[in-house]
Amino acid sequence: MNILVLNCGSSTVKFQIIDTDLQLIKRDQDKRLANGILERIGSHGLITFQAEGQPKVKMDAPLPDHRAAIDKILRWLISADSKISHIDSLADIHAVGHRVVHGGEKFKMSARIDQEVITGIEDCIELAPLHNPANLKGLRAAMELLGEGVPQVAVFDTAYHSTMPETNYIYGIPYQYYRRYKIRRYGFHGTSHRYVAYRYRQLNNLKPEAVNVISLHLGNGCSACAIKNGQSFDTSMGFTPLEGLLMGTRSGDIDASILEYLFYKEGMSFTEIDTLLNKRSGLLGISGLTGDMRELLEEESENQDRRARLAIDMFCNRVKKYIGAYYVEMGGADAIIFTGGIGENAPIIRERICRGLECLGLTLDDEKNSSLHSGTSGALSSNDSKLRAFVIPTNEELLIARDTVRVVMNAPRRW
Repeated sequence: MNILVLNCGSSTVKFQIIDTDLQLIKRDQDKRLANGILERIGSHGLITFQAEGQPKVKMDAPLPDHRAAIDKILRWLISADSKISHIDSLADIHAVGHRVVHGGEKFKMSARIDQEVITGIEDCIELAPLHNPANLKGLRAAMELLGEGVPQVAVFDTAYHSTMPETNYIYGIPYQYYRRYKIRRYGFHGTSHRYVAYRYRQLNNLKPEAVNVISLHLGNGCSACAIKNGQSFDTSMGFTPLEGLLMGTRSGDIDASILEYLFYKEGMSFTEIDTLLNKRSGLLGISGLTGDMRELLEEESENQDRRARLAIDMFCNRVKKYIGAYYVEMGGADAIIFTGGIGENAPIIRERICRGLECLGLTLDDEKNSSLHSGTSGALSSNDSKLRAFVIPTNEELLIARDTVRVVMNAPRRW
């Protein structure tokens, strides 16, 4: 089956075409056929397409809305210029998998899209006002352009965390606000944490219930996940993706009374404070330079910039705190897993996080760590390390494609 995977943001659409089915999943032989990104939706867009094994194709074109963007993708996929094997017409697209950020408490697994599912996603808009509306625009456009005969599946970022116990998702505010408004920890990056837990199981020949790890998705957005007996037990992001680790532009954990203090001292509205915490804080806010870890590492190395070093040290320290907390909360763990743009590509950050974890039994192998770069999986801990450490590249699009196949074929989800 050729699965079109769509990830629709407010002004972007990312996509992949993945050739997969139940047998290919079983043999781990799925194949990506093409990918791309369309940016600046709502104006004159920037477009990047790439068929597997071919050079990237870049262009610009008017993209007034998400429908126009997805129409552009479909036209390119079936054009002779794309040079994609096995895609000659829209009939060769057998199903569509959509990333949907928030499924609330309603969606605990991926679901085939019908009117009831659409209504459920709409009901979660107030929980994810920046994300779910864009996700809905994408799935409606795909349904309209491809017709009712092509199955569409929603894969939810929050679903993996639905196994958290009540003690880990209820906040310490009056319980009535959970009952009235469903204010609770939901967690995000669920598809990433779920995927790397699966890959860890494969690498170590384990059954799902034998997976006890701490997964670290470190990119522009960052989250930690305690995975106990193969299921999400706790996670750092909360009611929104703001909570938890220090991130590129997000503050992570802060004292909530700071909001009131800023309100009085700066005369800021709560909307302005929310923008401050989500878009002007984190690595960017501390360094005053950038939210990009690569650039901060360069500034630290070349210019010994004090605030760049401070931002990096704070970032690593916050990750260590969550590792320690989850290790105790889980009653021990077998491994920590680094993934995401920083986790996969920054050996120096992995080294700084791991140093000091000897008390938990982790011994870093510097040579292994330095040899692991983008696209490679492997251990960065020594062979005799009690707590092991791995780099495992995430692949959320592959997970979405596989879930789409399983839902369409009514097959059980095995991980």
